[in-house]
Amino acid sequence: MSELPDTDFTQRFIFDDRDIRGEWVGLDRSYAEVLARHPYPQPVAALLGELMAATALLVGALKFDGLLILQARSQGPIPLLMVECSGDREIRGVARYEADQIGAEATLAQLMPDGHLTLTIDPVNGQRYQGTVDLDGANLSECFTNYFVQSQQLNTRFWLDAKDGKARGLLLQQLPVDRQRDEEERAESWQHVTALASTLKAEEWVLDNETLLHRLYHEDAVRLFDIEPLRFHCSCSRERSGNALVSLGQHDAEQLVEECGGKVEIDCQFCNERYFFDASDVAQLFAGGGTDTASETRH
Repeated sequence: MSELPDTDFTQRFIFDDRDIRGEWVGLDRSYAEVLARHPYPQPVAALLGELMAATALLVGALKFDGLLILQARSQGPIPLLMVECSGDREIRGVARYEADQIGAEATLAQLMPDGHLTLTIDPVNGQRYQGTVDLDGANLSECFTNYFVQSQQLNTRFWLDAKDGKARGLLLQQLPVDRQRDEEERAESWQHVTALASTLKAEEWVLDNETLLHRLYHEDAVRLFDIEPLRFHCSCSRERSGNALVSLGQHDAEQLVEECGGKVEIDCQFCNERYFFDASDVAQLFAGGGTDTASETRH
């Protein structure tokens, strides 16, 4: 048995005799970093972990240079779940919730009624893509599977799990016709592979990928590729916060400082870092001096 990697990761695998590929994801440190910044109730933490796992799976599958953003929104107790992951595999996430409305055993439908899921791909080069579907599954795994049923020509299935500070995920996707050209054979192959994946038990998510693949597909020829690491990283900075003030215009920025009692506080919703700007900071910004001289920054 190989050891679990000491960093967060995605790992691709492919069936040698079938037109099917897969992707595993494991998030420990990055998920822990997100949870350490916000005291989420368990149902909220679980959904956010599953969304982080799904985002990492998609970044692993798409392999692009840019930013992938997943947002789940509703008018219910959880109005927002949001995860961003860059092509450099830096991930962050945040949730908004009404604590007094979160039941310990609440379902996705109860927590995010009439919700919708939006996927945004913002590449460094190329056209921005955005797609939205309803949150119409019993859980996020079903919602993502339904998303791909509606938006893609190839069969795709998701399995997501987040508990005890660990987020895990599995993606299976049917590939274009290559090894299996008979449609009936392709359908039977897809049914076989997904049925076995559905037998995965909650306690098995902690096993290493090589062991999991052997348990599920010991009769199949499966190739497991190298691990691709991920890490938590928040892209907020004092410079970006200063640019937000500059975008207001000098008069409005100065007025905002005055209205805030002499110091503007800009909070990062993802990591809870706070950036402070007083009148001299604002004057420096509009004089072209940048944000090098910080009045105060704190977590």
